[in-house]
Amino acid sequence: MALLHEMLGELDRLLEPDAFADYCPNGLQVQGCEEVTHVATGVSASLELFERAIAAGAQLIVTHHGLFWQGDDPRVVGALRDRLQILLGANVSLVAYHLPLDAHLELGNNALIAARLGLEDRQPFGRHGGREVGVRARFGGEGIEVADLVARVAELTEREPLAFLGGPPLVRSVGIVSGGAARSVHEAIDAGLDAFITGEPAEWASAIARERGIHFIAAGHYATETFGVRALGEHLATRFGVDHTDVRVLNPV
Repeated sequence: MALLHEMLGELDRLLEPDAFADYCPNGLQVQGCEEVTHVATGVSASLELFERAIAAGAQLIVTHHGLFWQGDDPRVVGALRDRLQILLGANVSLVAYHLPLDAHLELGNNALIAARLGLEDRQPFGRHGGREVGVRARFGGEGIEVADLVARVAELTEREPLAFLGGPPLVRSVGIVSGGAARSVHEAIDAGLDAFITGEPAEWASAIARERGIHFIAAGHYATETFGVRALGEHLATRFGVDHTDVRVLNPV
């Protein structure tokens, strides 16, 4: 058993949310019971995720995309009302970390993608709101063939990416910004990188790839953001001796 406030302190220590200008509140979004024996993780706060996490026995749910975003209707109606009702009724806490989780160089989405693709020398990349939230890295030796890179991305994300292959035959350097970060390709181009990986594509991306000589690979917003929150759950389970369930609510986007 662990205490909620101790777990929150550990997460804030790791991710340093106050250092980021974000679209949402990072950290505790809905307060539940103080004693935690089971934590559940998932990419986005949804009714299905909450129901499955609570059925698994979780008292704490950690997500990458939380409930509250700038510009949303602030009234507690509709989907927000239903989601809050199930959390409050079960006395379950919701914690969410957005850009701080993208950016972390060990447990973050982008660092984990880079490591699992076999990239080395990972450095901060992808500036947003005054902070880098992605990574840039390199393949050893002369690099790898672009077809190999696409195959590795497909295997890692368990889906076929959309690939605009305008870059060189051998890929040595890659920029990665998970989620909806298509415009960070311009930073990759300015840095002279061979390839750029993100989640969501953009209509203009094929032309940019062709004209600027870079590979643009869109592997899915959801699919590129499963890694960090799962790693956070594993970290909490190890650090505090609690159970962990990763709830996968698949999303094709």
